[in-house]
Amino acid sequence: MFGQRIKLFKLLGFEVRVDWSWIIIAILIAWSLSKGLFPSYYKNLSTQTYWWMGIIGAAGLFLSIIAHEFSHSLVARKYGLPMKGITLFIFGGVAEMEEEPPSARAEFMMAIAGPLSSILIALVFYGIQAAGKQAGVAAPVTGVVGYLAMINGILAGFNLLPAFPLDGGRVLRSILWGVKKNLRWATYISSRIGSGFGIFLILLGVIQVFRGNFIGGMWWFLIGMFLQRAATMSYQQLVTRKALEGEPVRRFVKTEAVTVPPSISLEHLVEDYVYKHHFKMFPVVEDTDRLLGCVTTKQVKEIPRDEWGQKTVGEIAAQCSPENTIEPQADAMKALSLMNRTGNSRLMVVENKRLVGIITLKDLLELLSLKVELEQ
Repeated sequence: MFGQRIKLFKLLGFEVRVDWSWIIIAILIAWSLSKGLFPSYYKNLSTQTYWWMGIIGAAGLFLSIIAHEFSHSLVARKYGLPMKGITLFIFGGVAEMEEEPPSARAEFMMAIAGPLSSILIALVFYGIQAAGKQAGVAAPVTGVVGYLAMINGILAGFNLLPAFPLDGGRVLRSILWGVKKNLRWATYISSRIGSGFGIFLILLGVIQVFRGNFIGGMWWFLIGMFLQRAATMSYQQLVTRKALEGEPVRRFVKTEAVTVPPSISLEHLVEDYVYKHHFKMFPVVEDTDRLLGCVTTKQVKEIPRDEWGQKTVGEIAAQCSPENTIEPQADAMKALSLMNRTGNSRLMVVENKRLVGIITLKDLLELLSLKVELEQ
């Protein structure tokens, strides 16, 4: 879902990150507020004032989305769910869960917390705006406060739509889950509704474009595309998780791993290993299968070409990254998540500093395909 992300800060144990797409959207929001919304409601203010209103309004929306996602994360923590953090991206924000909720009740409480927090924020801002107007506070201040009240109300209302994976769709899933005691069935139904709603927004966007509202139509089209894709992916992720949960990594290990001894030259490594097997990383082991470290093509490139014949693998090998290794007793779903996060298609299976073997993405996907076909 996300491209390159920037870490902003860490609060209450949750890491807040922003996708590059959000930076573009934040600029567009500030521009549209300062050039469109505020000038149309508040006449005869200076250009500088409108820009300050737009920037502060965009920053307020930024903080409102963070507060919305924090409410999800805090409730998730209460129910013992590990959270990766919060990421802001082009269509808002998301609290990243590593696991499915443990119960329908937990799902309901986590889902409803976001819209409730947005409603509360909207009411607080409405109260501040009303008090400010009564006290004669300047129009630019009450205008920004009023915008934040309105946008939080819209944020709550949109998220309450019963379209998975929006909060309202998660509330629907929790109810279906509680009634039938079947998370997979509940996810299937709610994701189908979410996908249908996404298609509706796509069609609405197309109609708006043909009616001359190109910018508004494109926004509806893009939001619909996102919802439709997210709903489909959410169900696929659940099926994947259920198929792989409880399967130990040891079951998939290939013991005939391609390894290199520390004594060979870099030239030997490149000619007889890199060009033959097409891997960018090789485990360095002794005859006893003790893992000494790892050597990568990136490390080799840092050595001048005319020194490859003299330098040995053992001289440049470095400690293997945790992103490349996993224990044999670990859950296969953990291995798949690690591969997804790092982009690695294979992991070294290590136990007591000894290389047990290799686990590959291809093997995981083959088992997943078979289990889904047999148990669908």
